[in-house]
Amino acid sequence: MALVGLAELTEARERIAGVAVRTPLLPCPWADDEHSSLYLKPENLQPTGAFKTRGAYNRLAALTPEEAARGVVAQSSGNHAQAVAYAARLLGIKAVIVMPNTSPAVKVEATRSYGAEVRLVAPEERDTVPLQLVEEYGYLHVHPYDDPHIIAGQGTTGLEIAEDAAALGLALDTVLVPVSGGGLIAGTAAALKLTAPGVKVIGVEPELAADAQQSLRTGELTSWPVERTYRTVADGLRTTSLGRLPFEHVQAYVDDIVTVSEDEIRAAVAVLARRARVVAEPSGAVAAAAYLFRRGELPPGRNHAVVVSGGNVDPQLLAELLAV
Repeated sequence: MALVGLAELTEARERIAGVAVRTPLLPCPWADDEHSSLYLKPENLQPTGAFKTRGAYNRLAALTPEEAARGVVAQSSGNHAQAVAYAARLLGIKAVIVMPNTSPAVKVEATRSYGAEVRLVAPEERDTVPLQLVEEYGYLHVHPYDDPHIIAGQGTTGLEIAEDAAALGLALDTVLVPVSGGGLIAGTAAALKLTAPGVKVIGVEPELAADAQQSLRTGELTSWPVERTYRTVADGLRTTSLGRLPFEHVQAYVDDIVTVSEDEIRAAVAVLARRARVVAEPSGAVAAAAYLFRRGELPPGRNHAVVVSGGNVDPQLLAELLAV
């Protein structure tokens, strides 16, 4: 399948206009030093609390009337779930969401609040049950990342970063993006490399779920077992493998993928809350963790943009992380 290009990215931006928030590029003077400056792209400000609104709405809005009438099914630990449920409600489409029974309660409840039917399953069944429902009921499967419409929708994040940096007269050197199934980094990297080709795009994932780093560095798409990826506190990054189409984008456009520890992820959540006044879930804080704690592993350069991909954190966990 062909890589997503500027035409698809532009169509996605037009399609999601007025639904997804055009989040700002926020300067963080508290994090600056003589060698480096930080800017945040706060996707936690989206209507469903994460960047997934972009891709989900782009996918559902592109359905034909016949496809929409079938209803949709999606699988997710929470943020894609909420985004598909939200988009389906706006477009009047029936949505069934399959979620691991380990998903944070706040994400399960939010998904139900948008009117979707939620089915909780064991983590190892999250990818098989939706296919069973497609076969049984004829639903259209909305994959969380291995879909060109999803990638293009998420890629509008990169378009906005490039445009806002230009408007600020800012020469961005590096953009840090969380990695799970790869939809966000695939689309964002494509958008940046096609509009601001000098920018380095670096993916970030937990050390405990580093399948994407292994895949990029070996050149072979690698899968980690559920019992390994589910060790990380970053529940949105527990996907066991990049999607095949995202992997092709990663190989084409991503400069490197670095990892961060569990302690660094937890500390980044607290730093973002205290210093930036930005509420990030652990998955949304991994890119900031790389800037804060792994600067030596990043490409040389002064101006860094970090995608804070989501803010749907369990309140009890947030209180725990802030209490340290």
